[in-house]
Amino acid sequence: MNSEVNKDGHLVIGGCDTVELVKEFGSTLYLFDENTLRSMCREFKREFGQRYEDTTVVFAGKACLNRSIASILKEEDIGLDVVSAGEYAIAESVNFPADMIYLHGNNKSAEELRTALKNRFARIVVDGFDELKLLAKLAEKAGCIPDILLRITPEVDAHTHKHITTGLSGSKFGFPLFDADRAVSMAMSLESLNLVGLHCHIGSLINETQPYVETIDVMLGFASQMERKYGFELEELDIGGGFPVRYTVNSPNVKIAAFAEAIVSRLISRCNALDMPLPSLTIEPGRAIVARAGVALYRVGMIKDVSGLKRYISVDGGMADNIRPALYEAEYEALIANNAAAEDTDTVTIAGKYCESGDILIKEIKLPPAACGDIIAVPVCGAYCIPMASNYNASLKPAIVMVKEGAARIIRKRDTLQDLVRNDLL
Repeated sequence: MNSEVNKDGHLVIGGCDTVELVKEFGSTLYLFDENTLRSMCREFKREFGQRYEDTTVVFAGKACLNRSIASILKEEDIGLDVVSAGEYAIAESVNFPADMIYLHGNNKSAEELRTALKNRFARIVVDGFDELKLLAKLAEKAGCIPDILLRITPEVDAHTHKHITTGLSGSKFGFPLFDADRAVSMAMSLESLNLVGLHCHIGSLINETQPYVETIDVMLGFASQMERKYGFELEELDIGGGFPVRYTVNSPNVKIAAFAEAIVSRLISRCNALDMPLPSLTIEPGRAIVARAGVALYRVGMIKDVSGLKRYISVDGGMADNIRPALYEAEYEALIANNAAAEDTDTVTIAGKYCESGDILIKEIKLPPAACGDIIAVPVCGAYCIPMASNYNASLKPAIVMVKEGAARIIRKRDTLQDLVRNDLL
């Protein structure tokens, strides 16, 4: 991200003074740096594409999706995976090409499947036997034959937090390996469906390349078995996402290039060893594209010393706009945006304003001396914060601005008190 400190000691992102942004748009405020967002799209396309030309990059919309982000993805020629009618509605509102959309989810409704069929989505990623049967009936009735992928659980441990591990048996997602043979057999027997490939996703924030290598071995080995048994041809292998992000200075700094090299080299070598034609490769980065582009800006309120043991700095946001620390024990860095060059001398805990003991944004972080009214900036907040935001304690969801080369534009208005009661009835 393009950031600097100006002559006033203020944090500047995308050419915009963050302190002035809070004055103009209020707080809590989320900002996205457009150049960072675009550069991450291009880095994934470049690093994978130069090693494996037949690669499709599909953004995992669940990480963060609004009309502005969807428009940028379209301009950057990035595909989109959606898991709900709502996510598709956002995409449709900016005329996102339906033939670049993948439909995911473990409990797709009949209406969501009909929407995918009607609009000719690129792929429907089928998650279970009931969905296979329902989709086949709907497709036959609609008179079309959709291209589908089967989501397989490959039994690979991604060595990440248990709440974001998805590649082991017992996961609510996908067909476990012991059922995958039957899933391929059933899918190939259904004349209203066209099975073109396999999908998997082993987790999020995967800091090692080895789990991807193991996953490719499992998926290609399984595909080879299915070719011998049923004549299945693997046209597309979708290995999902899960690429890491540096949330803190102590997080591993693994480059996208390292993942691209490991994944592509293994894909080619294993296909050659198994005498299989090379399939197209699909990757689904979400967090890794959008996380670094986002920064949360909070205003400091009360400061409290507890028995000389701990100092709490309370801010005007918290778990209602970023539940990740409470949900996943996620860690962040922070700085005082209006005093960005000052020395870090105090050990403090940054607390949210909501009525939960677990509403702690950052535990035991070093900051310069803080005062009421200061602006706290928390980087790497572009993924999952806004999508999982709530109106807990009848709070107002924050405004979002997009910054680029010194200009800021609002891309989501702040909630109003009227918004809170708009759908309530007496």
